[in-house]
Amino acid sequence: MAIESINPANGEKLKTITPWDEERISSCLARSAAAAPQWAATPLEARCKIMTRVARLLRERRDTLARLITLEMGKLITEARAEVEKCALVCDYYVENGAGFLADEEIPSDAGRSYVCFQPLGAVLAIMPWNFPLWQVFRFAAPALVAGNAGLLKHASNVPQCALAIETVLRDAGLPEGVFSTLMITASQVEGVIADPRVHAVTLTGSESAGRQVAACAGRHLKKTVLELGGSDPFIVLADADLEETVRWAVASRFLNAGQSCIAAKRFIVVEAIADAFVDAFKTAVEALKPGDPLLETTTLAPMARLDLREELHRQAQATLAAGARLVTGGEPLPGAGAFYYPTIIDHVREGMVAWDEELFGPVATVIRVADAAQAVAVANGSRFGLGGSVWTGDAAHGEGIARQLQCGAAFVNGMVKSDPRLPFGGVKASGYGRELSRLGMHEFLNAKTVWINH
Repeated sequence: MAIESINPANGEKLKTITPWDEERISSCLARSAAAAPQWAATPLEARCKIMTRVARLLRERRDTLARLITLEMGKLITEARAEVEKCALVCDYYVENGAGFLADEEIPSDAGRSYVCFQPLGAVLAIMPWNFPLWQVFRFAAPALVAGNAGLLKHASNVPQCALAIETVLRDAGLPEGVFSTLMITASQVEGVIADPRVHAVTLTGSESAGRQVAACAGRHLKKTVLELGGSDPFIVLADADLEETVRWAVASRFLNAGQSCIAAKRFIVVEAIADAFVDAFKTAVEALKPGDPLLETTTLAPMARLDLREELHRQAQATLAAGARLVTGGEPLPGAGAFYYPTIIDHVREGMVAWDEELFGPVATVIRVADAAQAVAVANGSRFGLGGSVWTGDAAHGEGIARQLQCGAAFVNGMVKSDPRLPFGGVKASGYGRELSRLGMHEFLNAKTVWINH
């Protein structure tokens, strides 16, 4: 099966790549195995200098890289530029903080001296998704490379040019050959790479089903894994929330990247006292979104990344409506070329409906009405997912109390759930395990080695 790059805005085929055979995969893994110990032995200061050059090249090539993101997966050009800048920021962050994160940790014991040192594991295989084709890679690569690990990238099959562009930036910044490699392979070839003894750990951002498969395979071969999987994030609106501000962020939280984000708000859990007013205002704001060419600055709603993804989203929406939910606006694919879907709101979603149980990965918002804050928390936690969640209220202290009750990896009060290099990112339950970003993200792929010395 060929690896194809297709513009989702118009269906144009951009590039076709033949997947590697086993000989080429093995050759790449051999180069990685040779380069990894040399890179680990390279002084931290030298590794950081290269990552500083990476950040500079990302900024210099921002417009070119952003255009590639938009052409290959459909993201609005304004959002694509911001994604490239965020990649540069995460490089800067680990350059600035790497020495502190990697410093030995002295621990008093019965020894003359004892401490923990942090050493790289070796080659880390990253299996990455298409929705943030640069950011998802760099939030793994920046800490892993600064820490002295090597990287192997198996990117999503619909963004192969983004994958190659990342490798080019790293190579042009001076990263030695073999320290970071893009594998042009299909999903069926991943298991063999995980099993290879030259691969020491695996990180995956993707679907729940992909996470289960990767974790099972890595477990059989005793490889460390970090999984960031799906989400069905609650967006809790209490009766005292600032309606105008809440609706503004509701639109951004749901329809950024055409709703194709694991931490997008997906379940709008609204206290009944304010529900009608919220839905009316939300409808007005959503209907103002402008689908169109994502390369145009005036477009405010991008296409979905693939036609098959649009078909699945439409199936979920129609099944939810057939079960008794109410359509507020949208609910149909846009006619014509491309994978566009009308921005949609579905109200009165109840337990047992598809939109209650499944993740809707696209521009469809579902509204669940509840009696009070206690029921809102119960509904929010009733999902098998646990990635992020937000609470909107005029009483920040009350909101904080609710946020602490949410079963998720990140809870925001009066703010949109987002990733930040300074803060750990990841989920619980079916949303995965482990953390990316911050000090914790760097330490996921380090050996915390105890050193005990008797003087």
